[in-house]
Amino acid sequence: MSEASKTTRAIVAGPDADGIGEALENEGVAVTRLEGVISRPQLEEAGIVDADLYVLTDVGQATTIPIVCDLTDDIRTVVYTEDSIPEFVKAQLDIAVDPKLLAPAIVAEELLG
Repeated sequence: MSEASKTTRAIVAGPDADGIGEALENEGVAVTRLEGVISRPQLEEAGIVDADLYVLTDVGQATTIPIVCDLTDDIRTVVYTEDSIPEFVKAQLDIAVDPKLLAPAIVAEELLG
């Protein structure tokens, strides 16, 4: 399968009040949503190993970032929230965006561009 024909897959974890999941779907991304307390088994069941993007909207679940990075090297990790990101996870993040600064449609377009 060529890279051009591959469907981009994303897991959006946490409440999505700002609509990043919908914005990604509008860009043709296959989105799986996880809410509540997220565990390694839930991430595995959601298909994290085959996902291209992990978008976290709840920094209360920041411990999932190291888990995601442990499960796969081929994923971009994104935090999309106005909340502060814990120091322990910053080194494993590819990008952190405040929804007040960039609209979800712009972020989705940039993540895929």
